[in-house]
Amino acid sequence: MKRLWLLPALAIIAIVSGANAAHAAYSSAISYQGCSSCGGGGTVVAGDSVVAAAPEAIVSEGSAAGSGSYTVMRTVRETVMEQVEETRTRVRNETYYVDQVVNRTRMVPETVQREVQYTVMVPTYETREKTINYTVNKPVYETRSRVINYTVKKPVYETRQKTINYTVCKPVYEQHQRVINYTVKKPVYETRTKTINYTVNKPVYETRTKTINYTVMNPVYETRTRNINYTVYNTVKEQKVRTENYTVRVPQTYTKTITVKGGHWDTVTETVPGPMIRRTVREPGTSYFDAATCKTVYCPGKCRVECVQGCPKTICKKVWVPTCEQKEVCCTKYVTECRTREIPYTVCRRVPECRTKVCEYKVCRMVPECRTKTCNYTVCKMVPECRTKTCEYKVCRMVCENRQKTCNYTTCKMVPECRTKVCNYTVCKMVCENRQKTCNYTVCKMVPECRTKVCTYKVCKMVPECRTKTVCHTVCRKECYQETIKVAKCRKVCEPYTVTKCVPRVVCRQVPVTVCCPAPCCDAPACGDACGGCDSCGSSSACGCDAAPACGCADACCEPAPCCAPKKPCCLKGLFDKLFNKPAACGCGCEVIEPCCDVAPACGC
Repeated sequence: MKRLWLLPALAIIAIVSGANAAHAAYSSAISYQGCSSCGGGGTVVAGDSVVAAAPEAIVSEGSAAGSGSYTVMRTVRETVMEQVEETRTRVRNETYYVDQVVNRTRMVPETVQREVQYTVMVPTYETREKTINYTVNKPVYETRSRVINYTVKKPVYETRQKTINYTVCKPVYEQHQRVINYTVKKPVYETRTKTINYTVNKPVYETRTKTINYTVMNPVYETRTRNINYTVYNTVKEQKVRTENYTVRVPQTYTKTITVKGGHWDTVTETVPGPMIRRTVREPGTSYFDAATCKTVYCPGKCRVECVQGCPKTICKKVWVPTCEQKEVCCTKYVTECRTREIPYTVCRRVPECRTKVCEYKVCRMVPECRTKTCNYTVCKMVPECRTKTCEYKVCRMVCENRQKTCNYTTCKMVPECRTKVCNYTVCKMVCENRQKTCNYTVCKMVPECRTKVCTYKVCKMVPECRTKTVCHTVCRKECYQETIKVAKCRKVCEPYTVTKCVPRVVCRQVPVTVCCPAPCCDAPACGDACGGCDSCGSSSACGCDAAPACGCADACCEPAPCCAPKKPCCLKGLFDKLFNKPAACGCGCEVIEPCCDVAPACGC
């Protein structure tokens, strides 16, 4: 597929080379002189058929010489691309499966029973008694009394008056007026006109046509068939039974006697001595006469802190009295019991099965096809056009204007004013007064008392006891078995396939070409003069095209002989000359697709 792009290029080269060859035959690059002395044969057109003619028939006064043109058959070589099918071989990897027996090992669970000895600590309870001696502090209360002298300060209130002078600031408001001069800027609008010249690009559309040669790759589909071998694994189920040992916990009921600690709450009334209270007591003071102030001055006594027993309280409290009781309890224990059961299970195994299927697939090859389409397109050209428009606009300018306004405002002035008020106030004076009181108080004294009580308690002692039980446990044993598996292997397979490729082939065909033949200049006046006519030279044998160098004919009379060189291999320069419509140079040392001349005249050959 990568070389298909060469096909359009080779076709274009063949068409251009044929056109250039025909152009060279019709142009004046090669001139055929129909002189009588030129050797070689030719072809003439007789009616509608092309026949071979003798030299006398090619150039005669009545046919070729009189008409000035004749038709020759020219060989044209064309390159045609042919499709050739070629069988090739490619190697592909094929996977196949081989049966292989493998030794494998699996662990099979197995239940085993064994006797296990274990030790249980059984509790044994024993009731014991002990005597406890304890001491109780019993309160003994004693009532006492004492006389306390104390001094109390008694307040004496006296009402008095005084006059207070004070100043108050009183606001006085006053109205004022003031004239304010200010300036205001007032806008004044003015309309003006101006002319604007501008250029507009006006689009001018022109429709053009161009021919586009393109190649389309047409897909050609071909259906092929091939056989595919594949393996299918079928699942086969097989029923089996296995024996399993399992353990069941069976409940067993029994009765046992236990000692339960009980008791009840008793209400006990107790007298609790009062708390110790700290209080401050002042001793009796003394009075003496002060001669300086002529007054009796009282000196209070010292303060001391003493602890006083509070009043006793009677409280009720609950006391727990423990008791022991014997009770029978039903208990349940679980005993391990071994049992056997059969369990059915299904085993699945994969059985391989080889199958074959026919698969159809399509092969697509691309065939090039040359097409031509004519495209119309529009060319837009912008033509500038000058225009003029009148624009109106406003101009604003600010004009100052003086204005005046009157402003009213109020002024506040504080004026002091003297005032007087009478205030009543109370004066308190403390007067000492002696008093006396009798205080009764209770003294609590704790007297220790010894008591005895008998206490019952239980002692628990753990006694070891050996027991035996059967334990089931699972042991895995190793079991060997064989298994057939499929092992994938890879091999290389040679597979033929067909490839279609394009091969260039050169085809020759005959094309009729009309050649212009002007009247021969066979007479010349004298050597060195211009070729005037055939009558002035005398005879054709003395001064003709064959003896043009000796006669002295000008180059304008006898054209140079065409290239009759043998074919040589074509070079790249000649190929590019044909592509760009240039005449091929004779004797370039390369093979050209067509020969330089169709008929080799005798002139200069």
